[in-house]
Amino acid sequence: MHQEEINQRQTHILQSARWCFLNFGFKKTSLEDIANRAHLSRTLLYKHFKDKEQIFINVFVEWLVSRQPSAKKVAHSQRSSQERLMQVSQLLILEPWADRIGAPMGAEFYDICEQLAPSIVQQHQQFILQCVAVILQDEMAAKVFLLALNGQLADNPTTTELFQRTKILVDCFTAPVSIC
Repeated sequence: MHQEEINQRQTHILQSARWCFLNFGFKKTSLEDIANRAHLSRTLLYKHFKDKEQIFINVFVEWLVSRQPSAKKVAHSQRSSQERLMQVSQLLILEPWADRIGAPMGAEFYDICEQLAPSIVQQHQQFILQCVAVILQDEMAAKVFLLALNGQLADNPTTTELFQRTKILVDCFTAPVSIC
């Protein structure tokens, strides 16, 4: 089997596993569930991953950390700060939220990530802060923006509501004269 085929199979396994974790939860998802969803045998699953925890961590990395190169490119682009902040927020917060919010067990997904891979979660949060700080040219303003944005998640808004709220925050943090 060529490396490209191996990579495609791993991507397919991770997409299948993400669906299982978001719909059944980490605890109730079995390797059999993932194998069935991926249309593979459990034996073949073990050729790619040693256990469910490793699969989950790889799902997290593939799902969120893989977005980082695109976000970094946007953060350093020549577009307006408003456009960059909105697009970085879209890539790193809104799109992952949209994936989670509609799933039965989506609420627990990030919490499980923090338990199984705290260093990866911390690195991802630091990356988001760095991107926002580049855009706003102020690390403290970036921290305040992210705290305000995280606060918008507390009542589990729809993706449309979260987009609207994010747009308001972006406008407040990027306006030449304070509008808030």
